[in-house]
Amino acid sequence: MNVLAIGCHPDDVEIACAGTLAKCVKRGDRVIVCHVSSGDLGHVIIPPDELRVMRANEAKKAGSLAGIEVIWGGFDDLQIYDNNKEARDKIVDVIRYANPDVIITHNPDDYMPDHTAVSRLVFDASFTATLPNYTDYPHVYSDPNGEPAKLVPIYYMDTLAGVNFNPTEFVDISDVIDLKLEMLECHASQLVWMRQHDNIDFADMVKTCSRYRGYQCGADYAEGFRPCQVYLKGTTKRLLP
Repeated sequence: MNVLAIGCHPDDVEIACAGTLAKCVKRGDRVIVCHVSSGDLGHVIIPPDELRVMRANEAKKAGSLAGIEVIWGGFDDLQIYDNNKEARDKIVDVIRYANPDVIITHNPDDYMPDHTAVSRLVFDASFTATLPNYTDYPHVYSDPNGEPAKLVPIYYMDTLAGVNFNPTEFVDISDVIDLKLEMLECHASQLVWMRQHDNIDFADMVKTCSRYRGYQCGADYAEGFRPCQVYLKGTTKRLLP
């Protein structure tokens, strides 16, 4: 099975669903993570041009720990808008390249405009990518002569600290919680700064949230998801591990 996770910034996927993606790899899935934005504005001191490269390397390292392919959407922070053809078409390219059986992305009601824009773009692009005669988009990753994508289920991943998010499906990540945290720690430009300057142990917060989701479903640690419930995106199959 092909699994595509589309997050806004490098580290968003590690926060919300890295354990699930690691388990997908373990069961034999091809897993691709697309970071739509470079995260170049995610630091107070490090300038954007330097941070852009740093965060790309951090994301690649994190993905390599779990055997995940990491690709990019081509935007910088605050450049992403829904109802925007350029943005939608870049996601179409990613989806046609990945040819997923399931897509994981941000909840439509998240805390940051970039996150909510990505969520809506994924919803739009997941339909557009299925149209055989739609070819007016950049082919950075996908084959111009390739087949259109399938219409597949979308799962929304947890929000930061679980705010305003009620999961309806859970994945037990107890056996990969250490790997999840190791992947998160790869994003040193974010975690080290928060520890040293903001007195925030972000990894501990993520572990605590995973523990809380575990309490909700009878596991030691878990990640929560909510399916996109619209026509033709339902399924009788269990797609998450």
